[in-house]
Amino acid sequence: MPNTDNTYGTFNKQTKTYKQLRDPSSQVHTVFADLDQAKSYFFTDDALTIFDECCTQISWALIADEYGDNTGLKVTYAFGTKGSPTQSAADDWAEQFKTRQQALIDSNTFFRATTSNNLEYNDSTDHLF
Repeated sequence: MPNTDNTYGTFNKQTKTYKQLRDPSSQVHTVFADLDQAKSYFFTDDALTIFDECCTQISWALIADEYGDNTGLKVTYAFGTKGSPTQSAADDWAEQFKTRQQALIDSNTFFRATTSNNLEYNDSTDHLF
């Protein structure tokens, strides 16, 4: 569940898309029945925890591919601030997200191992909120 630190607004809104790459020879891919299945397909539990703990606003959506199958995932998120005048930037939500995410990426534990070689991800300006 996202944190509730929105007293001073939210900042650093970002949108990312995650899509499976189809194997041209087999056309094998996973079609998602719901958001939970898609989130678990792309991300480890630790990665999902980072989204839940650090984001103040977050919205997820399935993405249909060129065949109409829900094979992708989109997320828009923004961060509030903890708001303390003595709060260091490194301890605030956006930087916590960035630091914790990078640690998982560096240890190859952000994306599920089964998807990391079959994945395309991009920034998007088409926000969900």
